[in-house]
Amino acid sequence: MKASAALERYYVLPCCLLLLNLANEIIAYKARLIGDGMLRTLFIMSMVLFGASLVAFAIAPGIVWCVQSLRRTSRSAAGHAGEWLFLGVLGLLIFWLYYRNYLLGTEWILPAGWRNH
Repeated sequence: MKASAALERYYVLPCCLLLLNLANEIIAYKARLIGDGMLRTLFIMSMVLFGASLVAFAIAPGIVWCVQSLRRTSRSAAGHAGEWLFLGVLGLLIFWLYYRNYLLGTEWILPAGWRNH
């Protein structure tokens, strides 16, 4: 198995799925502002489908591209240090977002202007 395929399968794709789950939490949080049940369900379904498409076709390939470009540039300087640093920061960022989301609430991962009132 090529290194990039293993990277995509075992680290980048799960990280993107975790980010998608956080996006779903935000969507459900913002959907509480919609009073009508049918409209709220339609909003949640359409936003989740849009978010899944965005993750599958833009975010995951973008992260893989960043890691591959870091691999090319860091190979001449410090081995795989840039790639591992990027992946470590990505993992820590996702952990921090989950920590804030599940211990403090979804509103604490959003900018102040996006919070429900």
